Amino acid sequence: MVILIDRITKLLVQHKLQLAEEKEVVSGFFRIVHWGNTGAAWSLFKGYNDVLVVVGVLAIVLLLTLSHHFDFQNPRGRIALALMLGGIIGNLIDRISVGHVVDFLYFYITIAGGQEVGFPAFNIADASICVGVGLVFYNAWRKGGASHTQEEGEAQVGNRSEQKNTLK
Repeated sequence: MVILIDRITKLLVQHKLQLAEEKEVVSGFFRIVHWGNTGAAWSLFKGYNDVLVVVGVLAIVLLLTLSHHFDFQNPRGRIALALMLGGIIGNLIDRISVGHVVDFLYFYITIAGGQEVGFPAFNIADASICVGVGLVFYNAWRKGGASHTQEEGEAQVGNRSEQKNTLK
């Protein structure tokens, strides 16, 4: 689903807007843009599209190979994996087919003096990767937090029993 939604939205943007064209949606807050990004997140490593194709393929291989180290067995974990893989594949399709990632969601504010401050433009694939990574961290926190709390609770009960016995 991620790949399909990502492809449809990017193709719509490519069809409706020329590269570097922008359409105001909510004045002073949100635009649909057609920007090409040959870099990674926040345009880091700009101009390294070919290298980032290799990095994307390696990321997929590592995710699948090391998946046993993550909690992908529960429904939330499977959703996280699907979001990350779908996002990586969606951006890989762009990198290979058009030579850059198509970014089109641009949020910004206008500050005093008319200067625009914006969050880097992104797409559905980028958002999916971020949500997937967030779910992985959430799963790890929930799993670690639950077992850690239980161990601490058992230790505290044990300590209280020992203290009572020593006072007698």
